[in-house]
Order: sequence, then structure tokens, then C-alpha cells
Amino acid sequence: MRDTQDLFPTRLERKLGMFERIDPVIHCNDKQRTNVPLSKDELDEFDEKGFLSFESFFDQEEMQAFIQELREYEEDEDLKLSEGTILEPGKQEIRSIFGIHQISDRFSRLTRDPRLLTMVQQILCSDVYIHQSRINYKPGFKGKGFDWHSDFETWHSEDGMPRMRSLSCSIILTENGEFNGPLMLIPGSHKYFIPCVGRTPEDNYKESLKSQSIGVPDTSSLKQLMLKNDIEAPKGASGSLVMFECNTLHGSNMNMTCWPRSNLFFVYNSVDNTLHSPYCGNKPRPDFLAARKDWSPLKPKKR
Repeated sequence: MRDTQDLFPTRLERKLGMFERIDPVIHCNDKQRTNVPLSKDELDEFDEKGFLSFESFFDQEEMQAFIQELREYEEDEDLKLSEGTILEPGKQEIRSIFGIHQISDRFSRLTRDPRLLTMVQQILCSDVYIHQSRINYKPGFKGKGFDWHSDFETWHSEDGMPRMRSLSCSIILTENGEFNGPLMLIPGSHKYFIPCVGRTPEDNYKESLKSQSIGVPDTSSLKQLMLKNDIEAPKGASGSLVMFECNTLHGSNMNMTCWPRSNLFFVYNSVDNTLHSPYCGNKPRPDFLAARKDWSPLKPKKR
């Protein structure tokens, strides 16, 4: 595996202050910003806030087959035993299913839907591949939260992603409301990298995917960014979409309602930003968390 200079030091013994990002957010040039599908105003908003949200991006009827498949996974005892399936701490409820595009042809085709792929390629200005895919479940009353974090901090440290040229598409499968633990984001937080304290244990993912304690930003940095930029929680019905930059700080509360909340995540990475050796010095995480076997560019797949 290739090694390269570490431009984003983290997981250190002593705290370093946060610093401004060195990579662009929108990787296309000014002339390319006039292209479709995203307008210049939408690109400017993504550049400024670190995310975009679209209510009812997909039709609810279109989502029904995905929701039915989701319910079948909840009852699949063999799937619960898979390494890529993460259960809630001390419980049998599913927290996350990773590598969903490798499990399901339907979800695999969705990664290549032109409506998604063209927006991603426009922002990253390159061909892309799937770095990671997952479904995050939050069953009613039982679904736990996700601590504040930057995905890039983990992907850089534990997977060897060299630069900030990646983004996530979060597709709402079951309605995200005000009270059932919707995704929360800090606008503008993607403009700063927050080094985290603490060496990374070997096989850290086995614990961090259930409850993260390593790679969590310090509270003083979080407070500074929250006071400056506030918090937003895009909500919507099934089929709504949130696209967010890889370094945007995000998290979610536990689900204290009777209404389940399930979101699908596709992580797209530029083919010019493929993985190096993990910067934390540990062995690479499994392929279902960080693709290393196939970096082939995705080709649009018509519905």
C-alpha cells in the first residue's frame, strides 16, 4: 500500500487545535459550476454549509421496494450474524448493516442512479466509486444515537483516505421527524479539521461502530463551531435526500419515540483519492467498511 505525507494529524497523545481545511469543497472550477444538475446557487450552498437537503428527492412509491427489503433484513437471523451487521450494545436490534450495495442488487443499482451520480461527480469533479455503504437503523424506543464526528477523520486515520474529496448521500427510508433521532449537522464545520486525542486500538471498529469514543472531537471545538454556526437537522418523508461533505460534523440523538428511523448511506470517493495505508499505523479495516478491492468508476444505471 502507498504511503504519503500525513496532512491531517489526529489520534495523538496531546491535543492540537483545529485548523482550516486545505482542500476545496467544490472541486470543479468556476466554468464547470454552471453545469447541471446542481445550480450555481446549490453548489455555493454546499460550499458554504457542507451539505444540501432535498425533500422527496425520490418518490415514496419508488422507495416501497427498498423499505420492504429493509423489513426482511430485520427478520434475517443469518444476516445478524454477519460481521458487517452491527447490533445495538447489549441488544439484538440491528444498529447498522454495512456493505449493503454488495448484499442487494436493488441497492447496488441505486448507487449508480444518474440522479445521484451526476450530482456527486459534479461536486467531486471526477469519476467515483463506493467507499462504504450502510443502513443505519433506529427502532422505536430502542435506537441509540451517534456521537458528533467527522467521517473524514475516521476514514483518514483508520482507512488511509488521503484528502477531503469524498461525500455521503443519506437517503431517508422511513420518515425522519423532529423527535425520532434525525441526522444533525453543524453548518460550516467542514471548513475546519479537528485533530482528536487518543491512540487507535487495534480493531477499534468492533467497538466504535457500536459506541464511538476514539475519533470524537473535543467539546471546546464543538462548542465554538456550534455557537458560530448553530445546528441543522434536515427532516422529511421517505425518499428525501441529504448530501454532506466528508468532513462535515454530524451526529444524532437516540430515538425516544415509537416511530422507527432508518437511513441509507452511500459514501462516494473520487478515483483520484483512493486509499493509502491507515495513518493511525494499524492494519486496514475490513473491506465492508473501506473498499480496497474495487475502485472501478461507477457507470450510470438507468432505472
